[in-house]
Amino acid sequence: MRILQYVDQFRSGYMKPAISRNDGLFLVIDGQAGHGIPAMEFAYKSAARVARSKSICITSIMNVGHTGRHGAFADQHADDGFLSILIGGGNRAVWRQVAPYGGCEPKLPTNPYCIGFPGDKNGSFVLDFDTSTIAGGWIYAAQSAGGNLPENCIIDRHGMPSVKPADYFDGGSILPAAGQKGYGLALAAELIAKALIGPVQTESNWLLVMIDTSAMTPLGGLRNRAGVIFDDILSCKPASGFEKVQIPGQRERQLRNAAGGMIDLPENTWKEVLALRDSMAV
Repeated sequence: MRILQYVDQFRSGYMKPAISRNDGLFLVIDGQAGHGIPAMEFAYKSAARVARSKSICITSIMNVGHTGRHGAFADQHADDGFLSILIGGGNRAVWRQVAPYGGCEPKLPTNPYCIGFPGDKNGSFVLDFDTSTIAGGWIYAAQSAGGNLPENCIIDRHGMPSVKPADYFDGGSILPAAGQKGYGLALAAELIAKALIGPVQTESNWLLVMIDTSAMTPLGGLRNRAGVIFDDILSCKPASGFEKVQIPGQRERQLRNAAGGMIDLPENTWKEVLALRDSMAV
């Protein structure tokens, strides 16, 4: 689904493929309205390089298009011994998607957070989440596939609960995750992204904190202690309807490994991708 969106944004001039940077203890990555995924990959790698030499790096990522699934970047660098914290938001002018707690009209973007932490044999801890009950991309995907959304995720323009993507696109809102908690995190991200980093162009601004954990404690000991915590959590008796308790990031790795290099797509979305291919004579 994102392929279709990316092509539309490149064709309209919303995104342009270019990246530049300024180096220092505080890094500034200026994506120059380019694709956000290579810009974010560049930011993580640059921040890790500085943190390896100086123990910590604070990076702002500005003027970028959609940055994809942040857990992929966090997972890779957590495996290398880095604690990373990513917070994004700021573009309320374009992405009014989420109603504030107690409200019934969209005021905030979905403002994601992502935390990566080195783990043990179970893999690294990767917490990658939107501050809304559902990611905006899932609504676009449901619309593309001709499906409905789970209950208690969106409201229509009148503030009434709905499961229809069309009601969201017709002036509806996504609800904040966990009520006032998701709303508070979203507003904090908005302040960091816009009031601290500056005016937002294109998609969002991002603050990335990268810490070399070996500067604080030997990595082997950290992994052992993390493993003790993981083992305790994983030993929890599952609730009704669940097979087992998992560590954040574990499910994504298992699904990726089980996929065998294949990606499942809804038929309607695949037809749109094929139509795009034909229109470009590829």
